[in-house]
Amino acid sequence: MIWLTWRQFRGSATMMAAALLVLVATLALTGPDLASGYSTGITACTQDDSCDRFYDRFFGEYDLPFMAVSLVVLLLPALVGLFWGAPLITRELETGTHLLVWNQSITRGRWLAVKLGLTGLTAMAAAGVCGLAVTWWSAPLDKSAAPDLALMAPLVFGARGIAPMGYAAFAFVLGVAVGMLVRRTLAAMALTLAVFVAIQLAMPLLVRPHLMPPVTGTFELSKTNVDGIGINRDETQFVHILLDSVVPGHAGAWVLSSELVDPSGRASGVEAAVKTSTTSGPCAPPGSGPGQGMDSCLAEINRLGYRQQATYQPLERFWPFQWIETGIYALLTVGLTWFCFWWVRRRLS
Repeated sequence: MIWLTWRQFRGSATMMAAALLVLVATLALTGPDLASGYSTGITACTQDDSCDRFYDRFFGEYDLPFMAVSLVVLLLPALVGLFWGAPLITRELETGTHLLVWNQSITRGRWLAVKLGLTGLTAMAAAGVCGLAVTWWSAPLDKSAAPDLALMAPLVFGARGIAPMGYAAFAFVLGVAVGMLVRRTLAAMALTLAVFVAIQLAMPLLVRPHLMPPVTGTFELSKTNVDGIGINRDETQFVHILLDSVVPGHAGAWVLSSELVDPSGRASGVEAAVKTSTTSGPCAPPGSGPGQGMDSCLAEINRLGYRQQATYQPLERFWPFQWIETGIYALLTVGLTWFCFWWVRRRLS
């Protein structure tokens, strides 16, 4: 049975191995230069306090490869479910070859166990190698990326660490289960993709923010967490503040909410109008007197009692989140696997 399963699977397995070999070789060749460039740039920028400009320039040079390798890791589990999982049983059902195997003293349970075991473990290994290789290569870029592309950001988190192994295992068994129910390859592939994408979207939106209780804190306003200050010429008593989704002192944190709170503690969203003079004093336009500028204006707004209130998941929770989320997908995979064995023994004919 193992030999037969390998004969059916070796073509796609060889193609996957070749693609992974090319990817890993490319990352291995370019990774040391990437890390060296980051290390040299950090050493230089810390001397003249220009690291913000270095981060933007460094990430801008590699933004396309960064997005490309992240996309590869995100797509791999879906492709496993589509092309390895969904056709695995439907191909046998459509041609009737499963009945031939069962008549050769092979039990249904053994038939399914070998197919799930060999192909599923290969899928997990491929996703694990791909995810960990990309995590190693992109480490300098993850440290210099903008907040919406930081390591804990939903788009990037799923393409790093061990989580892709959980995604691949779940997508594969999901495809097998859907194939058993639908019994048509194309329909099973379409339904597998729809269900997997829906779950992948629901996880960062509904589940991941609550894997651990988020942290809530209040922070003074600074250039770190303020995206801009606006002055309307028709409103000489108000300064408009626009917050950025960044938490001071917690670089790389996944900010779930960020609001400006007034001295009474009332939240006003990410943008608010602060009542203070814009014709004279700290918030006057630059050049109209001593002390004017963004720093002095923010100091005045802080003195008035305005603060940023943020709820976030710190970067230090990246690996705990990876293990928890992988465990959730492992449980889903085990549940679907049990269903597949129950269905093939009781309902499949």
